[in-house]
Amino acid sequence: MPRKKTEEQAQAPPSGSSGNASWTSDDQIFAYARSGKSGICITSFEETRVEAEIIGVVDRLNSVKKPGQKDWNLHIWSVTQGIDGIPETEDPLAMLAAFQEKCPERSIMLARDFHAFLAGDPNPMLVRKLKEILMDGKTKNKVFIVCGAELKLPIELQKEMAVIEFKLPDRAQLNFVLEKFAESAGVYLDGNREPILDSASGLTTSEAEDAFAMSVVKCGDIKPEIIAAEKAQTIKKNGILELFETTARAEDIGGLENLKGWLAKRRAAFTREAKDYGLPTPKGILVTGIPGVGKSLTAKAAASILNVPLLKLDVGRVFGSLVGQSEQNMRMVIETAEAIAPCLVWCDEIEKGLGGSQSSGQTDGGTTARVFGTFLQWMQDKTAPVFVFATANDISKLPPEFLRKGRFDELWFADLPDADERAQIWRLHLNKRGRKADGFDLESRATRSEGFTGAEIEAAVCEALFASFDDGKRGLNDDDLLESIRNTVPLSRTMAAQIDGLRSWAQGRARRASAVKETTSKSRKIA
Repeated sequence: MPRKKTEEQAQAPPSGSSGNASWTSDDQIFAYARSGKSGICITSFEETRVEAEIIGVVDRLNSVKKPGQKDWNLHIWSVTQGIDGIPETEDPLAMLAAFQEKCPERSIMLARDFHAFLAGDPNPMLVRKLKEILMDGKTKNKVFIVCGAELKLPIELQKEMAVIEFKLPDRAQLNFVLEKFAESAGVYLDGNREPILDSASGLTTSEAEDAFAMSVVKCGDIKPEIIAAEKAQTIKKNGILELFETTARAEDIGGLENLKGWLAKRRAAFTREAKDYGLPTPKGILVTGIPGVGKSLTAKAAASILNVPLLKLDVGRVFGSLVGQSEQNMRMVIETAEAIAPCLVWCDEIEKGLGGSQSSGQTDGGTTARVFGTFLQWMQDKTAPVFVFATANDISKLPPEFLRKGRFDELWFADLPDADERAQIWRLHLNKRGRKADGFDLESRATRSEGFTGAEIEAAVCEALFASFDDGKRGLNDDDLLESIRNTVPLSRTMAAQIDGLRSWAQGRARRASAVKETTSKSRKIA
């Protein structure tokens, strides 16, 4: 008889969409079984949800079978318990033999974590036996399903098995879990359902349920802010994506008025009203420029401007040591970002992570190129409201296909701040540290700090504060600021040739992030 759902599996939400937008994952399994496909590999962290889907598929198969045909049966195997109902089948080879010899036609075998036995240098006998079972299964209506968190198939089996990737649960599935949990916990969802679902987006069903439970334990209710905090901890586990908490605003950035204005016009870009108006969803921007001029700060502020969560992507951590791990990591990043959407994905100094893609065929077997290609294709085709904010100090290391229109909405160049912008930056950092900026000669300080980046102005303010603190904790004055300026050698002086080259490249290729007013300065003539 077909295996029945356990109580836990009965609480599993209905399937979400998979690779094909019109086909759910259980639709795909159902279609493969009916078409005679004998091998399926499912990648998912949600084993219970997968098992519930397959039990549902068995029920569907039996509902459409012809009169006189035998029922479909489901068998589940694990290395610790073997096949349910068949003793001494804990060993993988014994399990394969039992499935071939003892399980009747129209059987489905779900092998938990079997991918671990196929990774690396698998046992040739195991691979051979599985190939024989897959060939035999095509004539006997037998389906062998591997379920695990990673896709690990030896090359001998890659053409024999279909691959289905269970996506993270969508909003409808999370709502199903929320309703079931609220009912069991006796919690009333008093009009805060939508914020809760926003906070839970990007979690698996079990992670969402755990977050709901943690919220109830902490405050007796399901609070979006507690769910968001739990999600931040969950996302941090992979070390690749980080849910970045930021308080930065557009007002915290001195200068870059053109860039800030462009972002402000897209403040409501992810709303239903914008979509109904016919506006396309912004893809993202690439900001290049001199180190220290505020590119990273603008990325943090952009999330506040657009009113979306900020995900920081560590591109370097995408690359793993195992074969296929890097590509899998990138797919996981994309899936997580799309599940949390609308959101902003911040890729800081992206050239350091993806700049070697052109030569990777000689250095890493093409891994960087494949990861880079996956990222590019996603940026080109993505329909989810994910805004990519990439920054680069040395844009020459990025291949041209990364810069063309269609990947990003705009390419921006952030130059050294002019006199007005420097005065704004002096004011910001003095006020930030409890000093009234109006009590200082900001115009003079801005003139004296020509060629300074925003980061260097901030460092000068801190240096002056250390000096005044060391001198009897007296009040900060203009002389302290002037002395710190004298003692600073700006990057525009030590790397003048490189900065001039960057400006020359940006001429006619990128939009200026600042409205240039200062034209007599040598530092601005090239621009």
